[in-house]
Amino acid sequence: MLDVRKDFPILQVPEAGKRLVYLDTAATAQRPNQVIDAICEYYKNDNANPHRGVYELGARATERTDSARHTVAQFVGADDEEIVFTQNTTESVNLVAYTWGMANINAGDDICVYVAEHHSDMVPWQRVAKRTGARVVYMYPDENGVLTEEEMRRKISRRTKIVCCAMVSNVLGIKIDEKALIERAHSVGAKVLLDCAQSIPHFRHDFHTIGCDFAVLSGHKLYGPMGIGVLYGKKALLDAMEPFLSGGDMIGIVTEDGATWAETPRKFEAGTRNVEGEVGLEAAIKYLDSLGWENIEAHEREIVDYCLSGMKKIPHIEIYGNAPERYGVISFNVEDVHPHDVASILDADGVCVRAGHHCAEPLMRRLGIGRCSRASFGIYNTKEDVDAFLDSLGKIREFMGYGS
Repeated sequence: MLDVRKDFPILQVPEAGKRLVYLDTAATAQRPNQVIDAICEYYKNDNANPHRGVYELGARATERTDSARHTVAQFVGADDEEIVFTQNTTESVNLVAYTWGMANINAGDDICVYVAEHHSDMVPWQRVAKRTGARVVYMYPDENGVLTEEEMRRKISRRTKIVCCAMVSNVLGIKIDEKALIERAHSVGAKVLLDCAQSIPHFRHDFHTIGCDFAVLSGHKLYGPMGIGVLYGKKALLDAMEPFLSGGDMIGIVTEDGATWAETPRKFEAGTRNVEGEVGLEAAIKYLDSLGWENIEAHEREIVDYCLSGMKKIPHIEIYGNAPERYGVISFNVEDVHPHDVASILDADGVCVRAGHHCAEPLMRRLGIGRCSRASFGIYNTKEDVDAFLDSLGKIREFMGYGS
């Protein structure tokens, strides 16, 4: 088991305070000292606008952003030129939708989307379809919450231009078979965009080996800062795409008659960049690498399995999704109790869980529910956290007057 709680200042128990049991890592992870210190160190010593000044401080800022890009590229199995820094996963998806999508999708084409997607992976493609006359085709999970190869073959056809799918559902915690998905999509000439926001904190990715055309992720899910995201794209695809935003630092030459663009990836990075976010993301990646990914996976698997086992012993709890492996997320409902009440009662005991539709309303309807509660886990969670959660969870119905 990992012992890293000490690295996270927000999780330290204050004097005369109660222990914080943070089970909302799927929404945003907490930050270790290593990330916080790296950001502070950048501001203290290297803060300047990169790519703009020839003086030493400006050169150091440029070195920091270039180093961060290289670290991210190595981390996800890509080339430096294939890594575009954005604000978050949402911006990354929109960049692909409005640049590649609007240029390559036409009336009569299909856009294939998994119905379990976060709204960020769904709404941009609905808008592209509306503007182009294309159709959004949805893939559906089976009764266990699994996206089957049969469903992939049924929905991904020769009309399909792009397939958008999360590697791991933010509600079910179930991983797709990305190899089967990509093979099916490429066999009909379609591109694939993988949303890795929920998968990237739990296991290593290699986009070149996976073979996806685009992939997106957010730093704040990966124990890094908010406001920094990543778009991976195959170099040939990025080179052929028009910029999403225009302005300073993404241009080659500007005249009164027009402009040319900088080389990929900088043509997609208009304006002053979030360099402190890039620095923080690099620090987060190095921190996770130092822990060892086999250790991270083993730790999280043990914590999730321990929690699932305990929840199944509590009556009147419905758990959503049933697959051999679950990555970091357990969504559930307590019979007769609204999820917001569940979250509020748990919060009174210092336990933080998410409640609502989790930006996945179509999946909620597919499950026959309006909303649910969600406990999500990270590298800092312990069996002590799980015990506190289970103890509080087991008292909810009695607290609400329904008995045990």
